[in-house]
Amino acid sequence: MSPRHVPLVDRVRDAFFALDTDFRFTYVNERAESLLSRSREDLLGRVMWDEFPETVETQFPDGFYQAMDEQVPVSFEVYHSPLETWFETRAWPDESGLSVYMRDVTERKERETKLARNTAVVEAVQDGVVTLDDNTRILSVNTTVEETFDVEASELRGEHVETLLDIASIDADDAVRVGRAISDVDVGTGSFRSVEVPYTNAAGDSGVVDIRVVPIDHGSANVACLARDITEQREYERVVTSLHEVTRWLLQSDEPEEICAIAVHAGSDLLNLPISGVWLLDDEYGYLDPVAGTAGAHEEFGGLPRFRPGEGLVWDVFESGDLEYFEDLHSVEGIYNPDTPIHSEIIAPIGTHGIMMTGAKRPDQFSETDIDLISMLVENTRAALDRAIREQVLRERSDALERQTGRLEAVANVLSSDLKDQLEAVATALEEEQRTGAEASEWEFPLAEDTVTTTLDRTERLVDDVQEFARNATAVGPRTRIDLEEAIETALADSMLERPSIVVDADATLRADHERFHNLLETVFNDVAARADGRVTIQVGLIGFSTPRSNTRGFFLMDDAAEVPPTENENLADREQQSPGTVGFTSPPTNELALEEPDAEATFEDETAESAETTETETEGAPPLRLDDRSERGLGLTLARAIAEAHDWELRVKRGQHGGTRIEIRDVTTLEQH
Repeated sequence: MSPRHVPLVDRVRDAFFALDTDFRFTYVNERAESLLSRSREDLLGRVMWDEFPETVETQFPDGFYQAMDEQVPVSFEVYHSPLETWFETRAWPDESGLSVYMRDVTERKERETKLARNTAVVEAVQDGVVTLDDNTRILSVNTTVEETFDVEASELRGEHVETLLDIASIDADDAVRVGRAISDVDVGTGSFRSVEVPYTNAAGDSGVVDIRVVPIDHGSANVACLARDITEQREYERVVTSLHEVTRWLLQSDEPEEICAIAVHAGSDLLNLPISGVWLLDDEYGYLDPVAGTAGAHEEFGGLPRFRPGEGLVWDVFESGDLEYFEDLHSVEGIYNPDTPIHSEIIAPIGTHGIMMTGAKRPDQFSETDIDLISMLVENTRAALDRAIREQVLRERSDALERQTGRLEAVANVLSSDLKDQLEAVATALEEEQRTGAEASEWEFPLAEDTVTTTLDRTERLVDDVQEFARNATAVGPRTRIDLEEAIETALADSMLERPSIVVDADATLRADHERFHNLLETVFNDVAARADGRVTIQVGLIGFSTPRSNTRGFFLMDDAAEVPPTENENLADREQQSPGTVGFTSPPTNELALEEPDAEATFEDETAESAETTETETEGAPPLRLDDRSERGLGLTLARAIAEAHDWELRVKRGQHGGTRIEIRDVTTLEQH
């Protein structure tokens, strides 16, 4: 250091000294001489660590080495035990070493320590408090300690702190950790220590306590131990961690029912919710259907109920979209079951998918923590259901594209076959004309008997059928409630049938895609028109209502027109089933839309009390008959069958008892008789 700077440095009120790169003193000002109780001559040229070995165990080495190695200024506070003084130390590096300033901040640290002690006492009002002397013997305990361990303060006063650790059933290793924390604070190594240890209270309940050790200055007490029970906090953290693992399981599942089952059992096992269930919205029927429940819920109620729109509090909460906690159901109006044994209940919407419910037999049994954890579980379940539905939609779209390809191939085959038939007819006529040598005036175009209007009508029907069939046969639009009789009348009016005699014994409603159901009926009636030779009578009746335990419901349309005739052309249904990825038909093994021959010894009940038609016969051994000529009837019943199967129904073609054709639409689960 330049001599001309020395007087200025000597006038600084803070202690100042300089060290070279080997940590040897190169300068010491007067304040530093006084502070270190060493003269300048004694220190110059000597290594700091040799002259003050007690500093090796302090922050000086780490701070000075950092400043020297990284060439950055550092600052820290350090307690110097021999001098019983707190110093604020700042060191600036340069190429020749370090310039160090030290300021005595003992008074400030004492004020901070006193403030920290007072703050700790205020915060610990509900915590256990134990004060110790310099021999770690108990001077006092507060009421919390007495009540937790069922011990009088007088019994503990004067005892070593280990006595209280034994009463709390703290094991030996954890007791050593507590003792080390007390020792560190007692000797000034640290101004604050915190240790978490398991313990057991007087009632035998296990928990976790956070013991904070702080220095105090109150008579003979110099250390205070503040004990706070953090059992609920650690349990909350454990459950949250477990819920994250449950979320991974939820996101690995592709089935909504499985997702709901995982959520319900997670709530039972992790959140201690033994009476819980999940209800999902049935898009077709419009009610909340139970899909998963705990064993406790089934034991309590013998099965979970189905909630229709407007029934109970469930629908109010589901439509609001917000979780609701009912502290006591018996004080709430509009509950689903006034005699329910459940008092406390949480109803949590799972987005637009459904709801999760959990209950308890006593009032006010759920805390804010329970509500937070249930909300977390429900939100994770919603995310899993969203993902599963998105992936299901993607799979369905992929399958639909494959089926669409197959349908387009089938349609191309139909169109090419019809065109080929027409061209072959023309070619045959030309060859015949050349062979016979007929005069041009005598030759007629082979299709001349068809009027232009007839040909255009037939073409229009074929194009309409192709457009309908080329749609995604496995996807339907929103299903709405439809009156069957009204739908039949509308479809008849739009069909090619002229003045049919209709007998409707089917006062019923069903849920279906209105447009596609209309197309199905119109297609059936057009098929009847193509087979009709004169006035036609059509009878409509219900299936599955007169038999109490019938597992199928549906309706039939029976006509007295000509039977569905055979054809030498390959059936479109065959073409579809032979194309990979196309719509599958639940037809006989011949892969044909076949009529079944009547059997004189077998009867078939139409299952409706109002129906005048009581029997029809069928046999498995009869040879199948294929659909009629497509050129006259479009795609006909193949199209109707595709629409039926898009609704998860089954279409059957049978012979009636007195001839004609009976077309049955079965498995219409939403069909309701009035």
